[in-house]
Amino acid sequence: MMTYNVDKKNLLFIGCLTATLLLTIIISSGMGYMQIHWQDILRVIGAQLFGTPELTVNVEPSIPYVVMDVRLPRILTAALVGAGLALSGVIYQGILLNPLADPYTLGISSGAAFGASVALLANLTIWSQFSTPLFAFVGAIATLIIVMRLSTFNGQISAQTLILSGVIVGAILSAGISFMKYVADEQVAIIIFWLMGSFASSTWSGVFLLLVTVIIGLLMALYFARDLNIMSLGKRSSDSLGVETASIRKILLLSASFVTAICVALTGIIGFIGLIVPHLMRYIVGPDNRKLLPASALAGAILLLIADTITRAVLPIEVPIGVLTALIGGPFFCVIFRQKQKGRAYE
Repeated sequence: MMTYNVDKKNLLFIGCLTATLLLTIIISSGMGYMQIHWQDILRVIGAQLFGTPELTVNVEPSIPYVVMDVRLPRILTAALVGAGLALSGVIYQGILLNPLADPYTLGISSGAAFGASVALLANLTIWSQFSTPLFAFVGAIATLIIVMRLSTFNGQISAQTLILSGVIVGAILSAGISFMKYVADEQVAIIIFWLMGSFASSTWSGVFLLLVTVIIGLLMALYFARDLNIMSLGKRSSDSLGVETASIRKILLLSASFVTAICVALTGIIGFIGLIVPHLMRYIVGPDNRKLLPASALAGAILLLIADTITRAVLPIEVPIGVLTALIGGPFFCVIFRQKQKGRAYE
């Protein structure tokens, strides 16, 4: 009976997060240089979804273009990137047993950015718009392998040196990116703006790519959520309970790195979302990954969408979203790091 109540509460919480996300999308769609009433937004979206153009008869002719072609692709991109980065953060923290692990602190975002920068600098169009995400994924996987090799001793991953390894590799990659900016000439402005994170060039094709990527990553993570819970007890306990730790770790790390790579390839480096959101949701729903994964994905979507709406429609000038998340996430990282050090001091 107690389990049923807990599940019911969790479903209610997930429903509230979903409703909040939908409400945030509607409100954000109406904010900007042109203020649009929420009823007009619903009419425009309804006309597109159900193929009923008569819904927009009394709507100003410019509103459908502003909503569907300018604002909504950016809004949905921000929400999906926030969901993907938060999802990756939960996976990294659960597998590596380190509360400071996320795509940014592990250097995975820098690796994806390095690969994407190579594609941008070389102007590769081998597979049209898929060349940049492909190079970003290769960079993310290569970085993950290097970081894990540096922090592995006697076949065991050292949680103490994991973040340090990520910082070292990230610093090397940042130097490589700086060199590419130096030789980029007229393309340097594009690379710099992209590395700071931006949703300004969002398109519907990018939205669909992100949607498929995040859904696949979430389903993969939920499928192994129970095993991820057991793995949090330690390798010896998970092995004794019949969990194939090595293979599941590889699958989930590849999944999280793939999601991160696609997010970085389309929007640039956006840090600390994968660090902040899992910790906030863990306080609310607990450590059970079956609850934590969907809650973190929804909360990440809401948080990053609100942050992008502030930079786009509230601030007098548009601040790159990566700069804003770093300003918010940096102090949060310091607090978590300090708490971890205090906990270790009392062990």
